[in-house]
Amino acid sequence: MQAIRSILVVMEPQHPEGLALKRAKLIAGVTQSHLHLLVCDKKGDHSAWLNELGSSLGAEGFSATTQQSWHDNPHQTIIAVQQAEGCSLVIKQHVPDNPLKKAILTPEDWKLLRYCPSPVLMVKTDTPWTGGNILAAVDVGNADGEHRTLHSGIVSHGYDIAGLAQGTLHVVTAHPTPMLSAADPTFQLKETIEARYREQCRTFQAEYDISDERLHVLEGPADVVIPQVAHQFSAAVTVIGTVARTGLSGALIGNTAEVILDALESDVLVLKPGDIIAHLEELVSQR
Repeated sequence: MQAIRSILVVMEPQHPEGLALKRAKLIAGVTQSHLHLLVCDKKGDHSAWLNELGSSLGAEGFSATTQQSWHDNPHQTIIAVQQAEGCSLVIKQHVPDNPLKKAILTPEDWKLLRYCPSPVLMVKTDTPWTGGNILAAVDVGNADGEHRTLHSGIVSHGYDIAGLAQGTLHVVTAHPTPMLSAADPTFQLKETIEARYREQCRTFQAEYDISDERLHVLEGPADVVIPQVAHQFSAAVTVIGTVARTGLSGALIGNTAEVILDALESDVLVLKPGDIIAHLEELVSQR
């Protein structure tokens, strides 16, 4: 996170409390990042409001620019500007869609999490980060190259935020429940599954310097376990990864990051593996 040089802050005139900007200022204050404020709107003129915000940030010692833009829909607008400005983090306030609308249409924030090449911080509360618990969610049982890279990014960002907020990093991982139908007998007994998982966790803990007190291993689906632990520790920020599943598989299975976005009471930072970022940047450049 220290490497962030430019942050795209999505400003929403209908939410003038500016939770996204508050978080952006906290991060920029430590990383000395440039702030690029964006309003996604093709109708109204928000230049006066943006100019006032830009001047105010300048007076506070921040480097800031502002822009109003529109490309078909909000998530494509944000991604187009993120790529054009070379921003390495997008910060946006998340307001949940109503359940009926969500059942019919894929929420814009879900699309942003799927297609944005850079990390996305979804701000949900005005709870201060300072001195709080930061939760990093990993899938220790998945040790392929893609997940290992993702785990490294999740934990290092977790440590960065904990350092930034003078808080404590906790890590949560969920192991599967026993399945009597599993072909491998290892996955039929709870004790065997947990023992095998704990063994994988020890390697993970040694690699990332995570003590037993800060590692929470629970049985069950990740989309249930993560919000449960985040609530238990009153997490200020939850850091999770997504493999950006799209298309039919995404619609049927759902990405954990999307599913738990509304369930979490904390801010949510969503990361992707490097090869997926490269693929998404390629797709954006072809538009």
